[in-house]
Amino acid sequence: MAGTQVPVDLSRIIINEQSPEQMIWLKERDTDRQFPIVIGIFEAWAIERKVKEASIPRPMTHDLLANVIRELGGELQRVVITDLDDGTFYAELYVHQGKQDHRVDCRPSDAVALAVRLDVPIFVEETVFEKLTAGG
Repeated sequence: MAGTQVPVDLSRIIINEQSPEQMIWLKERDTDRQFPIVIGIFEAWAIERKVKEASIPRPMTHDLLANVIRELGGELQRVVITDLDDGTFYAELYVHQGKQDHRVDCRPSDAVALAVRLDVPIFVEETVFEKLTAGG
C-alpha cells in the first residue's frame, strides 16, 4: 500500500567522467528537502542529454523503452522513488494501459531518465524522506 507521495523535481545532475558513480539530486517542490542518488554514467548521460535537449540520431535505451510503452498503448503517468534500504533506492513506474494500471519495479536512474523523456512527474514516498532524516 502506497503512502504519501511527495512531488519532487530533478534539481541537479553531477557528472564526473573520472568516476563510475554520478549523482542526481531530487528536491521537494516548495521546500528545501533534497537528496542525492548515485547513478551510473550511462544513465547520467541519458538524463543530461534530454534535459539539455541534445539530439541523437538513433534511439538510446530509455528512448526505446518510452517508445515501447507508447506503441503498446501505454502511458507513463508518474515515477515514484518508493524505498531506501541499506543505502539502495528503489523505484516504480506507474503505467496506464487500456483499463489497467501497472506498477513496474525499476532503478531510480531509469525512472528519472524516463520521467524527463516523457515529461511526467517524479514523486518520492514520504517514508524515504523519513529514512534519509533518520540516517538511512
